[in-house]
Amino acid sequence: MMRNDLRAVFCLTVCFFIVLCLPQASQAEGKDKTLSPYFFIENGEEGVDQLPLKSTQVEVKINASIAQIKVMQQYANEGTRPIHARYVFPASTRAAVHGMRMQVGEQVVVAKIQERQAAKQTFETAKKEGKSASLLTEERANVFTMQVANILPGDTIRIELDYTELLVPTDGIYEFVYPTVVGPRYSTVPEAGAGDQQQWLKNPYLKEGMPPVTTFDIDVQIAAGLNISDMACPSHKTDITWQDGAQATVQLAATETDGGNRDYILRYRLADEEIQSGLMLFKGEKENFFLMMLQPPKRISPQAIVAREYIFVVDVSGSMNGFPLDVSKALLRDLIGSLRPVDRFNVVLFAGSARVLAPQSFPADDNHLAQAIALIDRQQGGGGTELRNALATALRLPRANGMARSMVVVTDGYIDVEQEVFALIDQNLSNTNFFAFGIGNSVNRLLIEGLAHVGQGEPFVVTNPAEAPAVAERFKKYIEAPVLSGITIQYEDWDVYDLEPRQVPDLFAQRPIMVCGKWRGQANGRIHLSGVSGQGSYSQVLDLAHLTPLESNSALPYLWARTRLSRLTDFNPDGEAEATRAEVVSLGLTYHLLTPHTAFVAVDETVRNPDGAGDDVNHPSPLPKGVSNLAVGGGHNVPEPGLVFMGALLCLGALASWVRRRSNR
Repeated sequence: MMRNDLRAVFCLTVCFFIVLCLPQASQAEGKDKTLSPYFFIENGEEGVDQLPLKSTQVEVKINASIAQIKVMQQYANEGTRPIHARYVFPASTRAAVHGMRMQVGEQVVVAKIQERQAAKQTFETAKKEGKSASLLTEERANVFTMQVANILPGDTIRIELDYTELLVPTDGIYEFVYPTVVGPRYSTVPEAGAGDQQQWLKNPYLKEGMPPVTTFDIDVQIAAGLNISDMACPSHKTDITWQDGAQATVQLAATETDGGNRDYILRYRLADEEIQSGLMLFKGEKENFFLMMLQPPKRISPQAIVAREYIFVVDVSGSMNGFPLDVSKALLRDLIGSLRPVDRFNVVLFAGSARVLAPQSFPADDNHLAQAIALIDRQQGGGGTELRNALATALRLPRANGMARSMVVVTDGYIDVEQEVFALIDQNLSNTNFFAFGIGNSVNRLLIEGLAHVGQGEPFVVTNPAEAPAVAERFKKYIEAPVLSGITIQYEDWDVYDLEPRQVPDLFAQRPIMVCGKWRGQANGRIHLSGVSGQGSYSQVLDLAHLTPLESNSALPYLWARTRLSRLTDFNPDGEAEATRAEVVSLGLTYHLLTPHTAFVAVDETVRNPDGAGDDVNHPSPLPKGVSNLAVGGGHNVPEPGLVFMGALLCLGALASWVRRRSNR
């Protein structure tokens, strides 16, 4: 009898926990299921190669401030059945993707640029007809999807991408970043009826600590034009070979075998901290382009700094668990601890919901600083990433009278609602500067840079704990006062048009003022820059005499078009308006650029798989280094702690009741 009672209690306990978990499971499988990342599980289906991407190789050539990047992806089918592969990968937010080629055996096909839906139709038709084909689409400004159809058993298909980007130095330091992996995005978008550009959110990931399933290599050649005084790669182990003082080759070290799970970062400084101010000209068949770089004045510490109010909006979601949250705590302790007594501050913590330290900002005294730091130190990391709600909460906080407000957002940016966040800032921006800190080895740079861009502030990225103190010090220095404000640029005797940006904002960082555009007629006259620095009025004049358009500046049309696209799509709250969409399509087709509404498609006209049959394979991405399984859903189907506790009490109560009954017998 006792054995039967024990069995009954055990069954009741198990059933309780099963029932407790059922609501989450049914929701996940029901109509409210969202487009969420998931863990890759190799199901062992015979004959299907589920890991078709074998290698990624990158070649980078940097001349002065322009980087030309070639990305080579090699796909192979080591199974016995045809497959159709899909792979999601990142690029720089400034990347102007202008070329793609596909090689099948000895056959090389140059991709065509088409309107996105037309390119998809071309690809799907080739796929059904049994032709090898590839399709490159842009899902975000820094997230792309590659699809390769009809990879036959034994095939090796090579895809090459070409893109260009501009490197802009800050405080005399040039930084080249090559992102290697797209971090998992927290999403609330229902899977049913989700749009084409949201499907990538449902992406497979390898679990934390799993070995890489594809190889990664990158070579960088630098011809700086001036002598380089310092160069380092803080993200990867590298070997540097110097040709002379201004030229070098940087390669991954032989021991760097797992470099594809974090951003590749290369930094260098020119001798005497020089910045190549000047003007680059290119004369095309139909249009002429220019790129101007004007060096700002040196930073001067102001004699009197007005009192400031700081709102720290801190991500404590599951993807921040571990290294990112630990760095966030150290960063915030440093930033909050350095505030002056005349300053005020507040803290908004967010994951699935937002929590505010106080209904209004505190004076930055020792007591309130200790409260804030203690609150941050108690965070463990868990839940989703509802940044928009947190920003809305922060924006509703009452403003401190007579103080300049700065909002500091600390996050890895693993969300999919960038445009909604940008729109919220744009709609509520009122004398507030936004500064964004990205924490992690593979942060969402579109969000981090976009927050700062829309909010008229500066972005910062911390990739490891050792960098946090230096970045915090840079932040404190930047927000004291703009380097140059009230900036105006006038063009004397030179017919220029289609300028980007349309208006130059105040400079918080010591970086060149960059303007690109088009020009008619002859390149002559002068350019006048004026503004107000820490020492008073500032002016600079650039004479166009003796400047000659060069064929080596042929990347300028791509850079101009990419800059305009950024304004229209990346950070524009009205980016989906029909008029904007038409302009984006026109830019993409005219300048042969990948955009949200144009795509590259390549088709080998040989019918190689007559019935078009094949298995669809989504190649898994590694979790970014330092990101835990919680970012993908390590606890998504786990019951709420309160419910678990109540269930445990009920079970213990049942067990105690059974023991009492047995004792009374």
